[in-house]
Amino acid sequence: MNASTATFAPSTPEQHDLAVLDDPQEQQRFTRWRVDRQGRRMGESVLRLSGMWCAACADTIEQALAAVPGVESARVSASAERARIEWDPQRVRVADMVQAIRRAGYDAVPDAAEPARALRVTENRQAIWRLFVAWFCMMQVMMMATPIYVARPGEMAPDLRQLLNWGSWVLSIPLVWWSAAPFLKGAWRSLRTRRIGMDVPVALGVLVTFIASSGATFDPGGIFGHEVYFDSLSMFVSFLLAGRYLEMRARHRVAATLEEALARMPQSASRVREDGSLETVSVYALRPGDLVQVALGESFPADGELVEGRTQADESLLSGESRPVPRGAGDALVGGSVNVGAPVRMRVHRVGADTRYEHIVALMQQALTERPALARAADRWARPFLWVVLALAAGASLAWSFIDPSRAVWVAVSVLIVTCPCALSLAAPSVMVAAAGGLARRGVLLQRLDALEALARVRHLFIDKTGTLTEDSLALREIVHAQSLSAHEAAALRPRAAAMARWSTHPLSRALVQAVEQGGADAAMVPSADGWTQVREQPGQGLSALDAQGVEWRLGRASWVADAPVEDGSDALQAAFGPRGQVLLTFCFEERLREDAAAAMAALRAAGMEPALLSGDAPSRVQRVAQRLSLPVAAAGATPEAKLQAVREAQARGEVVAMVGDGVNDAPVLAQADVSFAMGEGALVARAHADAILPSQRLQALADARSIAAKAMSVVRQNIAWAALYNLACIPLALAGWLPPWAAGLGMAASSLLVVGNSLRLAR
Repeated sequence: MNASTATFAPSTPEQHDLAVLDDPQEQQRFTRWRVDRQGRRMGESVLRLSGMWCAACADTIEQALAAVPGVESARVSASAERARIEWDPQRVRVADMVQAIRRAGYDAVPDAAEPARALRVTENRQAIWRLFVAWFCMMQVMMMATPIYVARPGEMAPDLRQLLNWGSWVLSIPLVWWSAAPFLKGAWRSLRTRRIGMDVPVALGVLVTFIASSGATFDPGGIFGHEVYFDSLSMFVSFLLAGRYLEMRARHRVAATLEEALARMPQSASRVREDGSLETVSVYALRPGDLVQVALGESFPADGELVEGRTQADESLLSGESRPVPRGAGDALVGGSVNVGAPVRMRVHRVGADTRYEHIVALMQQALTERPALARAADRWARPFLWVVLALAAGASLAWSFIDPSRAVWVAVSVLIVTCPCALSLAAPSVMVAAAGGLARRGVLLQRLDALEALARVRHLFIDKTGTLTEDSLALREIVHAQSLSAHEAAALRPRAAAMARWSTHPLSRALVQAVEQGGADAAMVPSADGWTQVREQPGQGLSALDAQGVEWRLGRASWVADAPVEDGSDALQAAFGPRGQVLLTFCFEERLREDAAAAMAALRAAGMEPALLSGDAPSRVQRVAQRLSLPVAAAGATPEAKLQAVREAQARGEVVAMVGDGVNDAPVLAQADVSFAMGEGALVARAHADAILPSQRLQALADARSIAAKAMSVVRQNIAWAALYNLACIPLALAGWLPPWAAGLGMAASSLLVVGNSLRLAR
């Protein structure tokens, strides 16, 4: 049976929830579709996970998903609690993948705002109950243990001491069975998959302490002796749960911040019918060409064009632009931005995965499911370290069985607890996720978390000119008129040239119309485009039209207007105007720099980077832009191959190179650079090869990215140093018998919490 069309009747609430995941409309919220090289339609779904506490959990889930037929690949990030799965809809359903995750002992929901929030609420509620039970039982156990500690020899009767031990044992049962269940389940999952994880030494410590103390309670004269450790056990579990709860809350806070930046698309839209009435439809039912009415305060449901009204759009969470952007008829609207001006109507152009919003969401989801190289290195060190921990605990127990048998279990448990390398595994991924969130708030979307490490070491930055340092529009620099014309006659011709330019969408024509209309007195003189007849556009040359007397006028290349060769190397940024065979006016344009270009270049230099122009444009224009920004020119008039060679030569000198571009010809050099940025409105192939996207088009974001990357690497080093120093200091104390299990649990929880808290500074 075809898995993509298979149906079944859900008989339980759980089955009903799973059936919803296979609904095609529901899948649009968390699945994107593509066609692979074999022509197969493949899905790429992102799921939010719960029940993860360490890097080994990610490996367990990846193995569980890989075992499901039809799953092509699965990448799980423990720090972001996300799984990105590529799957074949002909062989597997989303419900099958979720069931596989649940069988492995975890839970999963679609990575969409509503189910993710519900999952966090459930996880938070359960964690609070476990924490409450642990701390309640710990306080009662401590009250029963206090008389034993303070009583002098001979003051407490043996039967009373035994009664207090029995009370502590009873109170420890719910603590071990309920509160410590996540550690025990995690350890069992690790052992079942033959992978040692962080929960293994914790679970061993809990079970060994409980069994040894239970044996001492039932048979004080037996092999376990008469000493019980219920107080240490309860304190250890309570402190560790408290640390994990605070760590979980920190992760939830980062997730909520990212959702705020990404979950802006409304669930419904007001579509205008042919008769002018409104109907409320799901955003997934919208199609290109639909007319939609957007009320004040609502989000635009798709990418499109404003057709009725004037308003302002808040695009801050999509582009990093802090101020609302004015929008009038004909202006582009971005889905997910908020209408903050007035009610308007828009024409839908792109919906679903084609929208800029969905592209940004896909980038963030891809980045958050990446496991950076630093994290993978920490995971590789953590596993052999855990084997060393188990060996140390066994050796310590054996040694203390000769030194002081009554403390052998106590010391072994302390060693197991204090050396659990949770902080080491959290050191890098927690930083990367927090830094990705901080960059997203500043208008930089990472596609590859590993890029942060290279970006922190970048010293040489190559920047493309057209579309990167400059905007798409041009600025009028000067107007040159023929010597035979007076200034008054030349001024009278400008609006006529602008009226002809209205017939064209060429960048030079648009710039001419805009410049003349904004030229004060000339603006009132600009006639409509209807003043010309028989208008024709000659590709690569310009416009021709007839005036009221039937005379042919031309607007375009000087050589075409003059109907004769003209020696002018800058002809590409000039537009000549006049009757055929005679150039009367020459409009000279220059590229318009982005508003923040100069400030961004200064900020990059202050950050220790050396920006240089690497452009395929004409050398004269590249030099003009370089002079305006005080930039060196690495290459001008360069082919894609020449750009690639320039980057390779810099890398051969041992430099870490970054590249910023936007065009199709920039794709090879973006792929070659150590770190690459693509402008948000650049070519799709350029964005596909880039490590990060600048949807805001703000060059200042480059300096912000460099600063955050440097801070991130500094925080990673701090975290690793702290985790290493903590273990080096505490292991000898535990081996010497100077660190009780409860203190070891407190230290371990505090160590992990410190690492996560230190990382969260980057998310601000």
